[in-house]
Amino acid sequence: MCCCNGNFFCGMLFNYVYGEVAVQSSLIKFILDEHDMLKRIDLGKIKSLFLSGIALPASLLTSALVLFFTSLAGASPDEDIRRIQDVYEHIKDMRGNFIQESHIRDLKRTDTYKGMFFIKQPMKMKWSYDGSASQEVFIHDDEIIIYQKKEKQAFRGTFDADTYGRAPIAILSGFGNIREEFSVSGKNGKLYLKPKRQMSTIKSIELELCPAEFPICSFTIYDSHDNKIVITLGEVKINTGLKDSVFEPSLPEDTTFFDYNF
Repeated sequence: MCCCNGNFFCGMLFNYVYGEVAVQSSLIKFILDEHDMLKRIDLGKIKSLFLSGIALPASLLTSALVLFFTSLAGASPDEDIRRIQDVYEHIKDMRGNFIQESHIRDLKRTDTYKGMFFIKQPMKMKWSYDGSASQEVFIHDDEIIIYQKKEKQAFRGTFDADTYGRAPIAILSGFGNIREEFSVSGKNGKLYLKPKRQMSTIKSIELELCPAEFPICSFTIYDSHDNKIVITLGEVKINTGLKDSVFEPSLPEDTTFFDYNF
């Protein structure tokens, strides 16, 4: 409602200012509506900034919007990589939960697994898969053991770059040397990695970052057969003092072992 009490010139000024605010608010709303990641921003608070004084000139508004949205666009790939490397340099051990979704293109099927993972530097890893496909994966240096509890059998083989197809979550231990291992690009807060050397059937990896203590919240692996595996991490804890015994298989005596070339 106008507060000019019939004053013609005051009314004109009010209408001009309010019109400019309306245009600017509409512009902001349009931009916010077009960016899903920004929809949570309180439009009313932004509008109040413009209502607190005479409307900004178009040039200042443009500059403000550029700075505003640039600040929300996320860090550059180099900054993201630096942040990941800094965290990995100080990791002695880590643990957490994971959900693995394996999308198999030829079968038009998606298999979902859940479980826990444990990693200790320099090269000890364990993944425990829950549910009907319960199994444990142990990696110690260059040896991998995959234990299938229901079948009472274990497969033992050599772990190297060609083995990642059998233990995709093991890639999590290798993000400490991203620049050395991958060609990197970034977009929309994600990093896209392409192996510089052959890594099983892996064609590329997409990292989704988050502001938590451990900066990777999920990663997606794309292979040469157009399959993909999405691994989402949760409740990641760093440097809790994991004991070596966590990574030593303690399998029943009736377990049948198979030496397997993965």
